[in-house]
Amino acid sequence: MMPLTMAKTGESVTIRKITGKDEIRQHLAELGFVVVSEIAGNLILQVKDSRIALDKSMANRIMI
Repeated sequence: MMPLTMAKTGESVTIRKITGKDEIRQHLAELGFVVVSEIAGNLILQVKDSRIALDKSMANRIMI
């Protein structure tokens, strides 16, 4: 496993582990993330039909 911040732009990844409450972890683990862009470890992700931004510290808690 590696942190989400290690994913390449345009790469579709599967979430393997997230720290936090069980229901949140399960929900996020079922989503498919595509990294749209990265600047200094901060990520713009596409999740299904939506785009979200994660700062580097949050992205490092998500393991792929």
